[in-house]
Amino acid sequence: MDLSKIKTLIDFVGRSNITELSVTEKDLTVRIFGRSASPTAPGARVREPQGVSGTPTDAADAPENKAVAVRAPVFGILHRSPAPGQAPFVSLGEQVEEGQTLFVIEAMKVFNSIAAPRSGRIAYLTDIDGGEVETGDVLAEIA
Repeated sequence: MDLSKIKTLIDFVGRSNITELSVTEKDLTVRIFGRSASPTAPGARVREPQGVSGTPTDAADAPENKAVAVRAPVFGILHRSPAPGQAPFVSLGEQVEEGQTLFVIEAMKVFNSIAAPRSGRIAYLTDIDGGEVETGDVLAEIA
């Protein structure tokens, strides 16, 4: 991996809300840590739990009958299906299971899977497909 690619990745992490990015190319792995929004101590890093993408901070505390918003964790291109011409991951009104892939967001040729934070029915689904989404945009709601 050349230095210019590493600098591009550092710039990307600096402009986004990503707290950590790991990229492997051949036998080299580069890990880049971003700034956390509210560190507990100077230089401390607050890390999100692994495997919980696109969930609001109160998703674990939400009652089962209240809709939970699934938000974009990063800026990028939203894909509602695994590949062009294929069926979308989910449809409005569909029952989903916790951990099921709902979307993929492409950011700098990195594909980030967005998983359901809990089981439930899709009550709202964005109509964006192949377009840009901003960090924090509501992509779906699970009731």
